[in-house]
Amino acid sequence: MTLITNLAKNAAIAAKKLAILDTEQKNTILNAMAAAIRASKCEIQQANELDLQAANENNLSAAMIDRLTLTPTRIEDMASGLEDVAQLPDPVGEKRILGKQASGIEVQKMRVPLGVICMIYEARPNVTADAGALCFKSGNGVILRGGKEALNSSLAIASSLHSVLKEYGLPAELITVVPDPDRALLLELMEQKEYIDLVIPRGGEGLIEFVTKHSSIPVIQHFKGVCHLYVDKEADLDMAIALLLNGKTQRTGVCNALEGLLVHQSIAPVFLPKVREVLSQAGVQVHACQSSAAYFSCANILSDDQFGQEYLGLEIAVRIVDDLTGALMHIDQFGSHHTEVICTSSVQAAQQFQAQVDASVVMVNASSRFSDGGQLGLGAEIGIATTKLHAYGPMGLESLTTEKYLVNGFGNIRE
Repeated sequence: MTLITNLAKNAAIAAKKLAILDTEQKNTILNAMAAAIRASKCEIQQANELDLQAANENNLSAAMIDRLTLTPTRIEDMASGLEDVAQLPDPVGEKRILGKQASGIEVQKMRVPLGVICMIYEARPNVTADAGALCFKSGNGVILRGGKEALNSSLAIASSLHSVLKEYGLPAELITVVPDPDRALLLELMEQKEYIDLVIPRGGEGLIEFVTKHSSIPVIQHFKGVCHLYVDKEADLDMAIALLLNGKTQRTGVCNALEGLLVHQSIAPVFLPKVREVLSQAGVQVHACQSSAAYFSCANILSDDQFGQEYLGLEIAVRIVDDLTGALMHIDQFGSHHTEVICTSSVQAAQQFQAQVDASVVMVNASSRFSDGGQLGLGAEIGIATTKLHAYGPMGLESLTTEKYLVNGFGNIRE
């Protein structure tokens, strides 16, 4: 048996051990894991420094280095995330009554774990803790295959979690980190459909496409985050500026950062000079349509087919649209089904935008940066689905379960 097959098989065996734990026991262990992360922060930081040193030597992009970096605050966020998951309702075992049927059988549906989740990610060491917590609470084993960029950090985080599992008599294989980032082993991992039930890749568009193409296991897809802010003719312009700056500059290398600004043509003469001033102060490079370019001194002019880029940096595309319908058409063509925002005081425009935009999160007068499992009340998130089977948007505990039918009869036979 190969290394990968053995890892997958052991994770599947370990996952069955979670069935004996009730919610209180799982929460106790999660809180202990949070304490272990805090107690190991020095070791985690040292491991992360090794990864950062290699990242700089290999000239990784600023966006990837940002995702890779574990500051004391981010380590504390990981620990807090574990505690947040412990506070969330446990979906496992929830029942939904479908009632007594004409045949006399009584039918219910009950939430159950998926089994084993495989996470494939790049420079995101926090995924180790987030995925470990969510899979543990939802009764799933997890196999974590991070990129070589984050391997030292991921192993250090997993070591903390394993110490708690050992303390409570549970197998470390519940949270398995693949110790070798060899691409050949990744291909083998995605063939383990006998033991793995779902693959969730997190990373750049190239990684998602690679996993989708080669996996024989169902894949949650999230190719990119091209998020827009549409400023309506009835928008509060000060609010719109605040939403723009927060969405674009608060953290640039993340999938819920703004990449496009759409402006109603009637307010462009007043609003875009304000945009020019604040984006210039923030050091944001503007890519503009022909109509909006006149408002910016150093804009890169885009043709109609050049929108839809995920910049992941201090860059944004700006376009003037005729009206709400024009904004909807642009988003339909260039959006990525991730997050879209409207700034407006019109209830009718807000309702139309939320009803017609095809995105997993559609916001009214709120920053795109809230498109995050923790911010939306899910605790930590395991990923974001921009396709619709079986989940759509940030994925929390419930998205890591499915339902099975429970049928009770009294000797009933079908006629």
